[in-house]
Amino acid sequence: MKKIVLSTLVVLGLTGAAFAQEATDFVAVDTDASNAVSFEEAQVAWPDLTVEAFAAADTDGNGELSAEEYGLLASAAPAAM
Repeated sequence: MKKIVLSTLVVLGLTGAAFAQEATDFVAVDTDASNAVSFEEAQVAWPDLTVEAFAAADTDGNGELSAEEYGLLASAAPAAM
């Protein structure tokens, strides 16, 4: 009986983690389909994103991330936040 309960809890825990994950690819994050990601859009994908980390990825300084700049942010996301 303990094995069944433990197995069920593990499966439910893993299922919850899968549902909690959000898509973080450029197209999914660019919700207004402007072909650029704003700070607000990026913050939906990474709630802990700082203005400084966003600005560091915004290499042309236009206040939005192109797909290339977004790739910089996405690759550095765990360390930058």
